[in-house]
Formats: sequence, C-alpha cells, structure tokens
Amino acid sequence: MTTTVRAVHVTAPSGPPELVEVPLRAPAPGTVRITVEACGVCHSDLLVSAGLMPGTTFPVTPGHEIAGRIDALGDGVSGWQVGDRVAVGWFGGSCGRCDACRSGDAIHCPEMQIPGAAYPGGYADSVIVPVEALAAVPDGLTAAEAAPLACAGVTVFNALRHTSARPGDTVAILGLGGLGHLGVQFAHAMGFRTVAIARGAEKEPLAHQLGADHYIDSTATDVAKALQALGGAKVVLATITQADAMSATIDGLGRRGELVIVGVSPDPLTVNPLQLLNGDRTVRAHSSGTAVDTQDTLRFAAQSGVRAWIEEVPLEQTPAAVEKMASGKARFRMVVTTGR
Repeated sequence: MTTTVRAVHVTAPSGPPELVEVPLRAPAPGTVRITVEACGVCHSDLLVSAGLMPGTTFPVTPGHEIAGRIDALGDGVSGWQVGDRVAVGWFGGSCGRCDACRSGDAIHCPEMQIPGAAYPGGYADSVIVPVEALAAVPDGLTAAEAAPLACAGVTVFNALRHTSARPGDTVAILGLGGLGHLGVQFAHAMGFRTVAIARGAEKEPLAHQLGADHYIDSTATDVAKALQALGGAKVVLATITQADAMSATIDGLGRRGELVIVGVSPDPLTVNPLQLLNGDRTVRAHSSGTAVDTQDTLRFAAQSGVRAWIEEVPLEQTPAAVEKMASGKARFRMVVTTGR
C-alpha cells in the first residue's frame, strides 16, 4: 500500500518549487481526499508562494485549479462517492456560519479557505479538501480541460452571467491572455455581440478564432471611440492588470453600461463622476465564484465547447511551468499533470 505521494514544496517566501515525497494522509471528518490528475498554474499561485495570503505557513504546496477523482471520504461526508470526478478552485471552503455564507455569498466569507494557503494545494499527487469546495466534473471534459476552468473559467463566466447583458448585446473583453481568451469564448457562446480589445494588429486573427465579432487594436485607435462606433458597450470585462487601459474603456460604455473588473491591479483607475453620470454607467469588480459556480462553469463549457488553450507538463516539471506562466509566455494556461 502506498504511504507517500509526491508534492511540490516552496519552503520560503518566493522560493523555488521543489518536488518532494510527503506522507499520504487520511481525510478528516467533513473532507475528502482527491487523487489529483491535473492542476492549472495560475498567476495567483505566486501570491501564495510569496506568503502574501493570510494564514500561509511554510512550506506551502500551491495550486488551486485542481481536477481529479475522490479516493477517500472523511466521516460525515454524504452526497459524494469514491471515484467521483471533481474540481476545486480558488474557493476552497468557508465557515458556513457568517452572514456572507448564509446569504449565498460565501466567496466573501471572512474565513474562506484558499487551496495552497489554508491547506496544501494541487501541485501534488493527492489533496484533501473540505466537502463544500467540490464541483462535479461532467464527462465531456478531461481533467486537464477542467482544471483551469475551476479558477480562470469561473472567474470570467460568473462575471459575465451576473451582468445586465443579454444575448445580442455588445460585450467587450479587454485582454486576450489567460483570462481574456476564455472571456471571448464564453461571451460568444452566451450569444453576445463580442468585441475583443488587445494590443497589436497581429492578435486580430486570434480574436476571431476565439469567437470575436469585432477586434479593436488599442495601439492604433481610441478604444472608447471605437466602442461608441459600435453603439457603445453594454459590458466591458477587464481581464488585464493595467488600470490605465481599463480606464480608457469607460467612455466607450453605452447607456447603463458596466465596466466589470476581474484583472488584479494595485494602481488607481482614472475616472470622474461626470463620466459615470453620463449614461448612468457603473464600474465594479467581480471575484471568482463558489463551488456551485464552478460546477455551472464546467457544465456550460462542456455543452458549448468552450475550452482553455493549455500546455500540459508533468508534475516534475512544475518549476518550468511556473516560470513560463510568470514570464507571460504561456499560451494560455499551463497545466501540470500527475499521470494518475
């Protein structure tokens, strides 16, 4: 019987990932053990590796885009069986007691758990997670396809479906990276008139391949004027990390248009009240989703054909995968696989 499994350890803040052997643990009550088949490599994993998330203790095993199969149930777990295909994303559990949890807004639970920070994450052969973190994976998706949808996918899908946009409305996706390439696909699949905004004419064929009806090269034209020429955007989904580029889209919003931010930036937006009052525009953020949101994302992707563009590497090559992601050279999501 196997008594150890492989896991990637980061032993000090922002230290190098190292593959080690760790004991195979039994799940505690209310948790399940998952045989990890695939785990996406997300930019937010760098925050965990740097020790910037509350409650982080070293060594850490990053990874919060997890897909695999349940191999053991803790006491008190019902509704799930050994062998079930599951995914776990940024939402790795919550208290279930606070106002946020009780009102169906557990993504804002003060005690929300993030895999990698609250407990060892998915850069490993095995992971133990709270049962409330589980999302069922449909048969139409492989583990490698499901993994990045558990964070990047749910972030853009959930953000789009909680806007006021309806099929036929103009929805612009700002950025064509790890989040943006999924945002364009989801927007197209939801029936929106989809506009992709990125830097450089060379990205236009990619935008149309992903499903965009229109492409705006932000280096060659005024983005707001280009959006107004299309009638104004009902929604701009900002997937990038440049606050100035987000700000440049605000005047391109139509009546009661929304700038919805999912890209992380510490820099201030440039906006004045008159810009927002002109058309009753809104600027807001949207943060990921809970396990049921991830499950909805996976189901929609399986039915619609939305897929992350991924590059798979074996677990032992995790350091190279992290480096490629961090350098911006991934096209578009790195996924480590265990061969299990």
